[in-house]
Amino acid sequence: MGAYRYTDSGLDNVMIEGVKLLVDDAGDECLVIPNINALHKVIAHGIVVRRSSMSGQELRFIRTEMGMTQAQLAAMLHREPLAISRWERGEVAMDANAEALVRLYAIQKLGLPDSPNVMEIAGWCVPNAQTPPIVIDGSDPSNYKLAA
Repeated sequence: MGAYRYTDSGLDNVMIEGVKLLVDDAGDECLVIPNINALHKVIAHGIVVRRSSMSGQELRFIRTEMGMTQAQLAAMLHREPLAISRWERGEVAMDANAEALVRLYAIQKLGLPDSPNVMEIAGWCVPNAQTPPIVIDGSDPSNYKLAA
């Protein structure tokens, strides 16, 4: 059992712990991920309940998981689609109010566990110098969860 940096999600900060890594014919370590939809739901949960602002990559991940285009998200937030694109590319920091609304909508749309209140979420949308990791307990692929 080991830890695996899961970059196939488009995120650089996701680690899955407790997984069994396989070695392919070339000698490279690889991972088979059963139940990928559940894994992505836990990653989304990790993003929305983390107590620091979302990175552009994380915003793109959440938007994609919600099945929204940049234009649809922009319309919901009363912004121009170009603003969403700039946020996702990390060119401009996302507005804290817009981020709080994205988090609340993701909780509702994706049916994420825990229901933090608006005051809590608003307090979590604080810029951070570094994007903290999202660590997933992958020891039971039928029940992925955030590592404690």
